Amino acid sequence: MIRALCRIFTFVNAETSLRRARPPTWLFAKRCPRFPGAPLSAQRCGAQQAMPEQQQGEAEPGLLAPPPGVRGMTTLDRSAFRKRVAVPALRVRKEAISPLVKALKRVALQLPAAKRVVEDPQDEDHRLVLLDPSAISSPDSFPEAEAAALRRLGVSPEVLRYELELTYEHLKSDEVLRAVLPPGQDVTSGFSRVGHIAHLNLRDHQLPFRKLIGQVIMDKNPGVTCVVNKTNTIDSTYRNFQMEVLAGDGNMVAKVRENNVSYEFDFSRVYWNPRLSTEHERIVGLLQRGDSVFDVFAGVGPFAIPAARRGCSVFANDLNPESFKWLQHNCKLNKTDSKVRTFNMDGRDFIGGPLREELPGLLEMKSRVHIIMNLPALALEFLDALKGLLEQGPDSDDVSPPHVHCYGFSKHDDPRRDVTERASASLGTPLEGRCSVHTVRNVAPNKEMMCISFPLPWEVLFKKPRSPEPGTPDEPAPKRPRSDEPTA
Repeated sequence: MIRALCRIFTFVNAETSLRRARPPTWLFAKRCPRFPGAPLSAQRCGAQQAMPEQQQGEAEPGLLAPPPGVRGMTTLDRSAFRKRVAVPALRVRKEAISPLVKALKRVALQLPAAKRVVEDPQDEDHRLVLLDPSAISSPDSFPEAEAAALRRLGVSPEVLRYELELTYEHLKSDEVLRAVLPPGQDVTSGFSRVGHIAHLNLRDHQLPFRKLIGQVIMDKNPGVTCVVNKTNTIDSTYRNFQMEVLAGDGNMVAKVRENNVSYEFDFSRVYWNPRLSTEHERIVGLLQRGDSVFDVFAGVGPFAIPAARRGCSVFANDLNPESFKWLQHNCKLNKTDSKVRTFNMDGRDFIGGPLREELPGLLEMKSRVHIIMNLPALALEFLDALKGLLEQGPDSDDVSPPHVHCYGFSKHDDPRRDVTERASASLGTPLEGRCSVHTVRNVAPNKEMMCISFPLPWEVLFKKPRSPEPGTPDEPAPKRPRSDEPTA
């Protein structure tokens, strides 16, 4: 008897649960043919359908994701990204739209090129506010702050469904590329921008998709009209690299503005790195009006021209004829050509020539001198060119030695110690305790770009020690007169 009662009780509970879980038939509506893209309806065409109750608190996975059929595409077909989805929506009176949209910013639909507020085809006095399906699925899924705003504005929390057509324009670049490239592989949507040029460094597995990637980057970034991919490492001689045009017009003459200075150059034939803007500003910030600057590897002028605008006398050199040409062009562009003397020489020849010739007079005038050596791949090896540069040290104690700012790459566990030791070896004297080392940026995993700054030691710069003051213990004894010379 007891067992029979238990079976009956279990059956009744199960049947009740099934009835609660089974959605009412009115939820399964047909699409209204009169309003393509309009809300779905069961009662009459054009009326919105409430979101199914069984979806409470759970958004449909991948609802806004691109269609799976685009996987493996190598030539961009924008039409293949088109699909229709049903997104949640609220019906709102027109006069309440503005304050409500502000209150629902966290849960509103966030899609590029998509409207959050659309016409209500059933009532011209109302609008539909589209919501994020990953955040809202039912009246009970609104966060407390948003629910309070609905109550305050007298808006019903009933969640309707709106049929939205998703297109390529509604997707971000990383969403497109993630859908196209093989699953589990890196997706490249980041790049360096140089004027109108987007510069990529693609990996091997991305190369079959490179034309598509280039087109997507250009489509999704206003102002980008050319996309290139680096195809080899930077040449240490001229500091440029081979590149392939992936999309766009192929125009390589870029116009950029950095720290309120304008530059123009052929990006395919000179070196320019937009990630060094902060470093350029840091070094120029150390300079004072009247200082003299020797820029050994000047490029197109990112140190030289701001230094000249700061009131410094600048000697700027670069071995690359193209860099030299654009350096002169940029000096005229920024009206600093009268303050910058330009040279097209090897770095060692520049140190042994113009720098050697100008330095004695500058030290005699007690001018502050800065030597900038920004060639990270090799500059530390050029420091030995500063050894024995001049014949004899200054006679006065209030003369400041030239201040050197030298760049280098390091893969060492302790990059500060590494560049200090390498610079010390090149100069032939220890720099520990009399230099500062600044981390410029991370170039690659376990590879740092560093800047070591130090006053050039007198024992390095001069072949002979400076003359001692008269009467000091170090003063050499007077030369004894020869017997045939008069003694008075």
